Amino acid sequence: MEQRIEVSRHIAAPPSAVWRVLTALDEAPVTLRGVKAVERLDGTGYEVGTRWRETRVMFGQSATEEMQVAEVDPERRTVIVAESRGARYRTVYDLTPSAGGTDLTVEFSGESGPLGAFAQLAMTLFAPLAKRATRKALEQDLADIAAAAERAG
Repeated sequence: MEQRIEVSRHIAAPPSAVWRVLTALDEAPVTLRGVKAVERLDGTGYEVGTRWRETRVMFGQSATEEMQVAEVDPERRTVIVAESRGARYRTVYDLTPSAGGTDLTVEFSGESGPLGAFAQLAMTLFAPLAKRATRKALEQDLADIAAAAERAG
């Protein structure tokens, strides 16, 4: 079962400024309110194969997930993947130059493996709540990225 959420925001800064904020992994706990910690596992920059552990608070709980850069097209697009508890996650950021700045779109998708009857029922009951919380977190991330990119100009 795959779930997909897409959120977009116009940012009054050029793609280069947005890209710098988006790919500054070590600054994420300062830039993104939802990120509490980042621990690099591989690499010092931002390139395909860069891995890190990211700690966020969701539903009042702290959760740490291992993330990996799967695709990089500088100042245009990046794809980040993760696997956790039998589910695969994919986050795609697309940057499009637009009048006076950049349109930033994030698409988050998650796909779980085969589920038993109880897990299927739980997913059906809680999926709408999880989707709303994820959308809200993505919107906050984009707002935080916009604020940092607009300050940097």
